[in-house]
Amino acid sequence: MQLRFPGISDVKDHILTAVLLLTAVALMIGRHQGGLENLRKASVTLFSYLEEPFANIRTYRQALKTNTYLRRQNVLLLDELSRLRSADQENERLRQLLEFSRESNLNLYPVQVVGKELHQVSNSLTIDAGSEQGIESGMPMVAAEGLAGKVILTDRGYAQVMPFLNTLFKVSAKLQNSNAYGIVSWDGTSIEELQLNYIPQTVEVDTGEVVVTSGYSNQFPPNIPIGEVIRTMPQKGKDTQRIYLDPFVDLYTLSGGFVIKFQPDTTLQNLNKEYQEVLE
Repeated sequence: MQLRFPGISDVKDHILTAVLLLTAVALMIGRHQGGLENLRKASVTLFSYLEEPFANIRTYRQALKTNTYLRRQNVLLLDELSRLRSADQENERLRQLLEFSRESNLNLYPVQVVGKELHQVSNSLTIDAGSEQGIESGMPMVAAEGLAGKVILTDRGYAQVMPFLNTLFKVSAKLQNSNAYGIVSWDGTSIEELQLNYIPQTVEVDTGEVVVTSGYSNQFPPNIPIGEVIRTMPQKGKDTQRIYLDPFVDLYTLSGGFVIKFQPDTTLQNLNKEYQEVLE
């Protein structure tokens, strides 16, 4: 069986139809070129209107991310600033303590405050040194600014200190200018004031005058700063005056200092004891 291929005469109708269709499409496109151009313009305008809100959404999301990042950085910077300030304050405190230890001829042992009770009349401090470090009851504790208190109890690695803000605390003190001496104590009222009693009214006392330990009681070394005079008040019916002091040491911010390894002179102690026995 022989295969027969179509000739030109067989497909000429199809070719003519395709040419006519292509011509019609070309004519249609040519006639509606303006309409297509308008459609293109409308599409561009529509997409431009739609693009603006989407761009705003992208900008808003980017702003949220930036804001979150900046807040995080701000927190980190504030934390770093706080730590730098704390380090600067600690360095300043250590410089003062180092300078105090260099200038002092006393036997000083450095300590850190590890506990505080400053909310009552019988306040106390706890320090990180005790009997194993040679700390004994009665030894004074000082900061770079002056007297802070005295040791009252010791354990192997810790000790309790009675600060000057304690109604049981008393220390023999003197006015630095006149050398008139009395007893410094705290009456349990204002945490910003100490009292110097038994100073005669005939002694002139100036505001700002420094009060130091006298050394007469044989319990504290002499000339440890305690505070400065802020005002005086005559005592009714007595020939003495009450002097109010602003203490140099701030117990509420105190974080460390020194214990003075001071031992009272036993000769003076025995002599005072014998004197009391004679009076009896």
